[in-house]
Amino acid sequence: MVKNKVRVLIVDDSAAMRQLLTAILSSDPMIEVVGAAQDPYYARDKIKALQPDVITLDVEMPRMDGITFLEKLMHGHPMPVVMVSSLTQAGCDVTLHALELGAVDFFPKPTVDTLSGVSDGAAEIIAKVKAAAHARVHRRDASQITPTRPSVSQVAGGGVASAFRLTNQIIALGASTGGTEALRAILTELPSATPGIVIVQHMPPGFTASFAERMDRCCAIRVKEAEDGDRVLPGHALLAPGNFHMALRRKGAEYTVRVYSGERVNLHRPSVDVLFDSVAVQAGKNAVGAILTGMGNDGAAGLLHMRDAGARTIAQDEASCIVFGMPREAIECGAAEFVMPLSRIPAELIKLASGAVAVRT
Repeated sequence: MVKNKVRVLIVDDSAAMRQLLTAILSSDPMIEVVGAAQDPYYARDKIKALQPDVITLDVEMPRMDGITFLEKLMHGHPMPVVMVSSLTQAGCDVTLHALELGAVDFFPKPTVDTLSGVSDGAAEIIAKVKAAAHARVHRRDASQITPTRPSVSQVAGGGVASAFRLTNQIIALGASTGGTEALRAILTELPSATPGIVIVQHMPPGFTASFAERMDRCCAIRVKEAEDGDRVLPGHALLAPGNFHMALRRKGAEYTVRVYSGERVNLHRPSVDVLFDSVAVQAGKNAVGAILTGMGNDGAAGLLHMRDAGARTIAQDEASCIVFGMPREAIECGAAEFVMPLSRIPAELIKLASGAVAVRT
């Protein structure tokens, strides 16, 4: 039986962009563009009349900007929203703020090359819109995104620093759609004594640097976009840069990361599988891995590789995922030792890392 088409409303003040997005999305037989609006006021009326499954939303529009509209929408009538972003520094920052406010995902503004197939952007736009149609969205208020620095006792009680008896422990995290907010929920709860963390979040170039900077401002640990050769240190998290793979390397008791180009893996660069596979080989039983919300299957095989190597492994549960794709794949292939809600993952990472050399039960 053929499933219903995904009904999309395009909100953008540029007539050319509305036409381009309509052409891209309409090229997929499972998407129907039900309407377009040049500003949020028209969009409000069309949402009521057309009841779309997904909205694509530009930021810069007359009468009301996209961020203000998104905030009002997620407070009063939450629904899946995919942002259309510019690749400027300001565009990166605004897009990340939109994700904090409840947008499901984003994609860079397409060009004629996207439509003509010169780039692979059209397939990505289509995939993100279709995934958004199945995303779990919740009512959001701006007050919910105010970052707070955690106390050590909030996570694992006193004496956390002494709990980490070894210096060669690693925590590896992988995420895609919805992952920025999942990572925020985890990283802001980790104390400064946490073992070194390596992260892959599917994101284009530029956005990873902005995201790392935003996390660094609100976490007890230090967070930065990784550079080739960076050391993996306790109390620090390294985020793979957009369009580059990141792999763990070990020399003696010291871990570093290799940041490099190369072929896409599972359609992604950076790829969670690339990171997890390297952690399995280099850290083995001294690692803890967690796969978080995201579409597709990237990371499932790598997490299984980690578990087979003796690492402790976690998958985020369906109820707390924005998109239950990557965790589902990991669970189904037997890669996840534990399945749990996002709210439990920070404390569990600390618990497992403190005994990462123990035999898995």
